[in-house]
Amino acid sequence: MTRKGFLGVTGISAAVLAARKLRSVFAASGPAASPPVRWAMVIDTQKCLKKAGCIDCIAACHKVHNVPEIKDRAHEIKWVWKEPFKQAFPAQETAYTEEAYKGKPFPVLCNHCDNPPCVRVCPTKATWKREDGLVMMDWHRCIGCRYCMAACPYGSRSFNWVDPRPHLRRIDIEFPTRTKGVVEKCTFCAERLARGQAPACVQACKEQKALVFGNLADPDSDVSRLVRSRFTLRRKPGLGTNPEVYYIIG
Repeated sequence: MTRKGFLGVTGISAAVLAARKLRSVFAASGPAASPPVRWAMVIDTQKCLKKAGCIDCIAACHKVHNVPEIKDRAHEIKWVWKEPFKQAFPAQETAYTEEAYKGKPFPVLCNHCDNPPCVRVCPTKATWKREDGLVMMDWHRCIGCRYCMAACPYGSRSFNWVDPRPHLRRIDIEFPTRTKGVVEKCTFCAERLARGQAPACVQACKEQKALVFGNLADPDSDVSRLVRSRFTLRRKPGLGTNPEVYYIIG
């Protein structure tokens, strides 16, 4: 190698090293990467079922989200509701399980699946999954095709066959009302999470730790510790949707 060639190579090497040092300085002084977030809910069924007939979580959710009370069940709108064990967890019951939970309905809601089939079938992207795992809806984009309802294996979505607003006792002006011809469902109270608040159902529950909400990606969160330490069920886990609502059984 000639002297000129040698100096050219060393000059390039020095420039590369200087660029790496500069990049490392900026990386060290820049903002730290945000920790991952994966919202999830854990429902302790023994605590939840202590008070027979309790619907505090349902009432709170429906109140703050302007969910109408329509007596005609064909037009019913629900974000949180209750199902018998056999309907909530089909193919997971035994004769003994059925007896143990006979007549005791379980709270159910949108599972905010990690692999949501509703998102895949929506033609207008009116429903989508956020990076933190919440499965959201844009009611202005919804065209009422109801593909998402057909795709959801949990019955977690309701369709407004009629204008829901005349069926509201009061309107919470902090949350939008919907119109006839759109689908709606639980959003894990995304608007409350943005304000640093717990979901309305969790806050309204009077039984301590019956409903626990938090970041499943944080190993030190309450939901992570519960899922690791207690036996839980998820609704229809064999479908591969990976629901993020966990039920502590026993």
